[in-house]
Amino acid sequence: MELPQAFLSRMKERLGNAFPDFLRSYSYPPCRGLRVNTLKISADEFAALSPYPLGERIPWERDGFYIGEEKFGSDPLHSAGLYYLQEPSAMLAAAGKGERVLDLCAAPGGKTTQLAAHMKGSGVLISNEVDFARAKILSQNTERMGVRNGAVTSASPERLLGLFPAFFDYILVDAPCSGEGMFKKEPNAAAEWSPEKVLGCAARQRSILDCADGMLAVGGTLVYSTCTFAEEEDEGQIENFLARHPRYVLESEEKLYPHERRGEGHYCARLVKREGEFCPARPYPVRRSSHANDAFYGFAEETLGTIPTGEITTLPDGRMYLVPAGMPDCSGARLLRLGVELGEWDGKRFKPAHALAMACGAGAKRSVRLGRAEAERYLRGEMVGTDEGDGWCVVCVGEFPLGFGKCVDGTIKNHYPKGLRNR
Repeated sequence: MELPQAFLSRMKERLGNAFPDFLRSYSYPPCRGLRVNTLKISADEFAALSPYPLGERIPWERDGFYIGEEKFGSDPLHSAGLYYLQEPSAMLAAAGKGERVLDLCAAPGGKTTQLAAHMKGSGVLISNEVDFARAKILSQNTERMGVRNGAVTSASPERLLGLFPAFFDYILVDAPCSGEGMFKKEPNAAAEWSPEKVLGCAARQRSILDCADGMLAVGGTLVYSTCTFAEEEDEGQIENFLARHPRYVLESEEKLYPHERRGEGHYCARLVKREGEFCPARPYPVRRSSHANDAFYGFAEETLGTIPTGEITTLPDGRMYLVPAGMPDCSGARLLRLGVELGEWDGKRFKPAHALAMACGAGAKRSVRLGRAEAERYLRGEMVGTDEGDGWCVVCVGEFPLGFGKCVDGTIKNHYPKGLRNR
């Protein structure tokens, strides 16, 4: 591949005798990884049923594995949310957890779902992406992975700062960057790179970090990461941040180079805010509807066998959500997802949402377990046969939910969302 000359000159000056090894790393195939979603299955359990061979564990993520070129993304277990395909270096940043967590630049969702797994359903996780089209992808991934304690928003950092001053105790800024660690995976990243882009990204990162500071409570952790090697976006960015914000202490700093560690490269710094304040946020305003709640509880008892705990809110259009405890009012931002979307109440009957199936564990009262071939048909939107009596059911691959279906006369009417169906 052809690399920008200005990039090569800068890296040669920075790395010195190690530069030939760095350059040689670009002759190797891109490094691939998989992270098991421990909200649904343990890493050891997944290793026992993986559709393809797994490689070694990734050193900085206990639930991550190196993988080859097999088509993991097309397997039904991927649709069931058992794993996320993620470049190994990118798993470095999302370590640690808090009770009030913000992933400020979260699309497409790799680090957000990693944070959610570490949180194990406790606390609240706000996942934000300013680009609305990318925020929709983020929302789909949090849904697939069964995240129950989160919300997905699409707002500028400045807008969020106005809503949540000094509120979060953990903020991840996986900043938009010049993408030097993406050159092998995305050739356009190399074509679009320039020294001017590096400086432009650094200016944008500075603004985002200053907003993050305003949203972090005293004692909180700020994690900053990029997938680039430019000092202006990495060490220099953090050095300048500490000069502007002396209330912080740098707890750790790490840079992964592709010639030193197995991965495409990443930078990560962890800082702790020693001074400041905590400002509680207004709780999310729950709108209660006894008729809608009764309809949902009846569905849950008949189909799921269990009734999820938590506050249920019903929007004016009939959509119902299970709101996590402690969720702040996000209505000032563009809200794409809140907790778990349960379904829709039209005044007469309840219709379940796909997100409810993805948030279910194994063992629904009315479930249909499919083999891989039948599951692939279901994921294409086709009908499959069943011995289950008429009514709603949770359609599973093995024991893991894929979505809902409605059993009618020995067949399952497919309710897998059209926008997610395999071609």
